Amino acid sequence: MSKLENQVAIITGAGSGIGRATALLFAQEGAQVVVADYNLEGAQETVGLIKESGAKEAVAFQVNVVKASEAEAMANFAVETFGKLDILVNNAGVGVPGTVLTTSEEEWDRIFAVNVKGMFQCSRYAIPKMIAQGGGNIVNLSSVAALVAVVDRAAYGASKGAVLALTRAMAADHVKDNIRVNCVCPGTIDTPWVGRMVQSYADPEEARRKMIARQPVGRLGTAEEIAEAILYLASPQASFATGSALVIDGGFTSFKLPS
Repeated sequence: MSKLENQVAIITGAGSGIGRATALLFAQEGAQVVVADYNLEGAQETVGLIKESGAKEAVAFQVNVVKASEAEAMANFAVETFGKLDILVNNAGVGVPGTVLTTSEEEWDRIFAVNVKGMFQCSRYAIPKMIAQGGGNIVNLSSVAALVAVVDRAAYGASKGAVLALTRAMAADHVKDNIRVNCVCPGTIDTPWVGRMVQSYADPEEARRKMIARQPVGRLGTAEEIAEAILYLASPQASFATGSALVIDGGFTSFKLPS
């Protein structure tokens, strides 16, 4: 039996990268998926890939997760389209390189708006739907930058630390509602977003080489590997997990390579 048979899931930031890989995997595992993204074209492309695979129904939804009205509309859309809402994957996120000296106030505010406030907005409209039906499941995307310092990622790391704390708070607040809340902490993953970040450096090839060098396994992770971790936390197999942080980082936070 498929792991998510008869489950309805919203996945934000599903127009590319980890979100797209997760939407494809969830659909293959039997879920009906709301593919949500600020970039509607990207979301529609993901839906097309899902339908090409022969999986269950998926629909695209354009959303700015920061806006309450749009987050509420997304939760309502899922229930109106599929009859319920079982899973929310808060994947939408942004980031830029920078220290507290080189990050602008506008960049700082945008990162916290999308990465933290966006999760708050999506969750506060999804959770009542889950409570009304007797339970649900939320998986948030944090980062290894929430666990250890990553050079030149001040705002991003701070925002992902907030995601980790928010995950634990939500898990504690809603455990009696039969809602599990967990997060995944990926290492450096080879996604279009990381590719764009690399291109922002003066020497993109050197920047990418350094990213690879800091992974003890000797490579970047893949979106599909993180999707598998999200699937596990969203599935019945993880029924005893709530308030947890699943680290998938190629050894980045566990040990250093010999010098």
